[in-house]
Amino acid sequence: MTQLSTLNKYFWKYKWLFSLGFLFVILTNYFRILAPQLTGYVVNTVVASISGTNISPSSSQTYDRLVKVLIDQFNTLPFVKQILFAGLILIGTAVVSGFFMFLMRQTIIVMSRHIEFDQKNEIFNHYQTLDSSFYKTHSTGDLMNRISEDVSRVRSYTGPAIMYFINLAATIGFSLYFMFRSDARLTLVALCPLPILAGTIYFVNTIINRKSEKIQAMLSHLTTNAQESFSGIRVIKSFVQEKNMASFFEQNSEAYRDNSLSLAKTEAIYFPSMGLLIGLSTLITILVGGYDVLNNVPGASIGKIAEFVMYIQLLTFPVSAIGWTASMTQRAVASQRRINEFLTTNPLIRNPENPVNPVIRGNITFHQANFTYQHTGIHAIKDFSLAIAAGQKIAIVGRTGSGKSTVAQLLLRQFDLQSGGLDIDGIPITEIDLDSLRKQISYVPQDVFLFSDSIKNNILFGNERASDEEVFRAAKQAVIYDEIMRFPAGFKTLVGERGVMLSGGQKQRISIARGLIKDPAFIIMDDCLSAVDAKTEKEITGNLAEYLRGKTAIIITHRIFSLLDFDKIVVLEEGRIVETGTHAELLSRGGYYAEMYRRQLLADENATA
Repeated sequence: MTQLSTLNKYFWKYKWLFSLGFLFVILTNYFRILAPQLTGYVVNTVVASISGTNISPSSSQTYDRLVKVLIDQFNTLPFVKQILFAGLILIGTAVVSGFFMFLMRQTIIVMSRHIEFDQKNEIFNHYQTLDSSFYKTHSTGDLMNRISEDVSRVRSYTGPAIMYFINLAATIGFSLYFMFRSDARLTLVALCPLPILAGTIYFVNTIINRKSEKIQAMLSHLTTNAQESFSGIRVIKSFVQEKNMASFFEQNSEAYRDNSLSLAKTEAIYFPSMGLLIGLSTLITILVGGYDVLNNVPGASIGKIAEFVMYIQLLTFPVSAIGWTASMTQRAVASQRRINEFLTTNPLIRNPENPVNPVIRGNITFHQANFTYQHTGIHAIKDFSLAIAAGQKIAIVGRTGSGKSTVAQLLLRQFDLQSGGLDIDGIPITEIDLDSLRKQISYVPQDVFLFSDSIKNNILFGNERASDEEVFRAAKQAVIYDEIMRFPAGFKTLVGERGVMLSGGQKQRISIARGLIKDPAFIIMDDCLSAVDAKTEKEITGNLAEYLRGKTAIIITHRIFSLLDFDKIVVLEEGRIVETGTHAELLSRGGYYAEMYRRQLLADENATA
């Protein structure tokens, strides 16, 4: 239950809804508890009328004060009117009880929906604070399951479980109070099966808790499997792996089904057990109460038997709901434990305590920088030292895995160096406010990601305040405008999940337009032209030459752009800088860069032949 203590802040936030709900539960059960007493009085009145005797004055002394007032009013009426008005009062108490039950649900259940809303937002906002390392080691399906299925199970605790528990306590409290007040001996006899019930609940709940945790973990795997299959459906179809993927999903689904059925069978023990125990209580009550009436035990009456039978019937649902409530609570504990695992995960990349918010001009300095990916142990950047002046255009080239993209991630502070330093405009990057840093850098990633929205909104993601004219200009600079206008819906065209409706080159150019529309002083482009043809590449690089004037730019690429005049070209090999210079200087040296350029020219010639 300590896992659920993290929900206390929500209960405090909605304390008025909770308090009103608590009050309505009490009032609901108060008016329900009047029915057995009124029924007992009516039965005794009928018996007395038939037998020609008078009702003992002491028989109503154990009733509630309101019932006593009503009985005093009935006693002045003829027999038929007594029965009639008693029936009307019983209907009235049922209506009033039902009204307060409606208010009870409108407060406690509504409170649980508010808590569900707040908790989902808390989890989502926390997800966004976590760093890239976290997402490299956790699957999307598991993240989705915790924010949906786990939160839903916690809501079952904050709403139905809490409501039924309070209702259970109120019903049992009222019933036991008036039962003991009426006849302590008969009460003890009627409730003797309860210790057996308590032991059953404790035993079964232990099993339910263990199985619930296992099922939630399996559901995460199942969700991840489905999510990856849907996202990679084109690859699956290309390699004709539909049957294999379906078989894999079926295996996971069968395991989930079997464990869910096992849990359902365990939970099913509750209801037959409750029915049996309640039935025994009713039979014992009638047997002992009837024996007392036959033996003229003082205080015994047929009305009291009817009253106690109704008390037992009132206890039927609350007592049977003990198992249901306990089950929901145990599931909520398991789910909240999974949620807390992430909520207590602190991001490795944090905002400094006293962040600075400089206007970034683009003076970049790496000092003997070293970085190793923790989850793989790859030493991506080794003794990396580089100075970039504001307004310079820098190309970083090298083969795949040489550390090019890592440089971009470090500049965006997606990761922090293990040793060495990185300064921007003379300020250590770890002292700059994260939001301010990333807002002032435009980044076009290597891995294109488009949201399931319109083309226009995907471009506006880079600058939501941009006008239509700016959107069109960015699209023209990225050489995608004409293709967009050929779509029936133009810029309102929906791209589908992850841009599935577009080609690789189209997605890449929309991503470039998204980066260009931000129009910052510092831009990083990470191998963003790999999916476009040579002709389009030349058009884009020609546009970039004009666009990048006066800006600090880092172009990461595995190709050499001869149309862009770089102030410096940095050649990386296994995380180290092996060559630095201008295009002409590096060609004259005849080293790695010159060989790379020669191979590129040869490949271009073969492509056009």
